[in-house]
Amino acid sequence: MVDYFALALSHGLLMLAVWHLLWRDDLDKDPAPPEAEPPAEPKPTKPGLRIRA
Repeated sequence: MVDYFALALSHGLLMLAVWHLLWRDDLDKDPAPPEAEPPAEPKPTKPGLRIRA
């Protein structure tokens, strides 16, 4: 026999979690785009070292 209380409790908690997630304010607002950072200067190479590709 199926334990109806366990099924009702688990499904009820899942529905409660979904209900809370659907009513969050941050779901309706898009975050601001990140500001562009200035490009980093390349590091100077040390003499005598080879850069492998």
